[in-house]
Amino acid sequence: MKLLMIIIAITIIVTITLVFGFSGNIVLKVGDPAPFFELKDQNDKTRRLSDYAEKRLVVYFFPMADTPGWIKEACGFRDVYGEYGKNNITVLGISYDRPEALLSFKNKYELPFNFLFDHDRSVSEQYGAAGKFFPSRRTFVITPDGKIERIYESVNVNTHAEQILEDLTK
Repeated sequence: MKLLMIIIAITIIVTITLVFGFSGNIVLKVGDPAPFFELKDQNDKTRRLSDYAEKRLVVYFFPMADTPGWIKEACGFRDVYGEYGKNNITVLGISYDRPEALLSFKNKYELPFNFLFDHDRSVSEQYGAAGKFFPSRRTFVITPDGKIERIYESVNVNTHAEQILEDLTK
């Protein structure tokens, strides 16, 4: 009976991992160097972590463009983006969506920041945000010298942008 329970538990864990994905052993902590990235944006322009030196950078991973949660989250950043700029903070969104979908979404909602296409999921993996079908909703604040300043693993899409701004400007 005990062996049967162990086998069932292992089967459940393996099934969940295969269905929802597993981000591996990567666990970033505040103070760690931010993993380097080089991805194409919605306009097919290459963006690198090093392009944002001298600024604080908010990198948020999101499941899919033009879905209700992401619309709220992205428009939240849009609505306070002027304050981000005044505080020398840049925002980037990263998903598995194709550049065409990201461009359409950016234009549709007049979003003032760039979205990056993590085509092979490697950046999501490095940041511990990868899932089999979609990245998990996770946000990182990176200092001008490339260190992880804050990690948001629990995101309220209705208040996320304002919360980050408040945390970084108080």
